[in-house]
Amino acid sequence: MPYLGTQPNNIVKNTGVYTPSEILQLTKEGSWGGSLELIEDKTISTVTSFEFTNLFEDVYDVHLFQWAGIEWVGGSDGMSMRVSNDNGSTYESTANYSYAVQLNGVAGNTSESKRNGHTSYDRLAQQLQNAPHNGYLYMYNAGNSSKYTFFTQQLNGSSVTSSYYDFRFGGGVYSVAETINAIKFFTGTYSMTGNMKLYGVKQIWVT
Repeated sequence: MPYLGTQPNNIVKNTGVYTPSEILQLTKEGSWGGSLELIEDKTISTVTSFEFTNLFEDVYDVHLFQWAGIEWVGGSDGMSMRVSNDNGSTYESTANYSYAVQLNGVAGNTSESKRNGHTSYDRLAQQLQNAPHNGYLYMYNAGNSSKYTFFTQQLNGSSVTSSYYDFRFGGGVYSVAETINAIKFFTGTYSMTGNMKLYGVKQIWVT
């Protein structure tokens, strides 16, 4: 099958049509678009907040935050986040965060949570005490000072007032056009333990 588009700037000499084995090899090497490149692996232990201050936002225009086994110590709580434009010296608490999350419970219940013009991005987690939480958050345009920073999320959760569990997905925006170079995750009251990894999503640039 001939390649009809603009000739890509390939690492491997190729007419633009890759075989499955070439794609697998390039992905393994981290040279294929969409490959995840680990920026930081953070283990947290009994803290109410933690930060990522090296986003390499000048390299990646898509970031992935992936967490596993995060749970709360002392009581049921939730996880929120704020962004920074000054490398984490301060975190934006102005009413410029908006989000909407759909909840689908194991008991057949459905609901939604949404906020427009809020002071933080909430509902990244809402979990019973001693119930490990897992999920991920994509961030887009952090390094582009002329665009808003957008987010999409997917996670498992549970009600903090009852014992049902649910699956959640949604998205949101920080509606200020500026460069975002740090991010902070925090709880309402209780401490967190667990692990979160930050990845940059590699892009293919065509010349």
